[in-house]
Amino acid sequence: MKKVIVGGIPDELLPWEEIAKEQSIIKIRTDRRRYGKIVTIVEGFDPSVDLHDMAKMLKKKMATGGSVKDGQIVLQGEHTERVKKVLEDMGYTVEIL
Repeated sequence: MKKVIVGGIPDELLPWEEIAKEQSIIKIRTDRRRYGKIVTIVEGFDPSVDLHDMAKMLKKKMATGGSVKDGQIVLQGEHTERVKKVLEDMGYTVEIL
């Protein structure tokens, strides 16, 4: 995440990140792609969240490949429950579709 200092106040003291986490509802779903491969799609992040950093962290925790496309994180394989647990531990509200 980018460090932004507003008015000389360290960003750790600003509540914006927590408010953004509480207000956004992250949606997780699976989709079947070419040759019957299943992917997990994670969407609904606040625009202030760096999706590339979030995808990198999720790919590392799930030990899988993936990408960021059209404001969505696409992970290879079926990881809905594991992704839900990781995001809830981070403070997000998660919904599985």
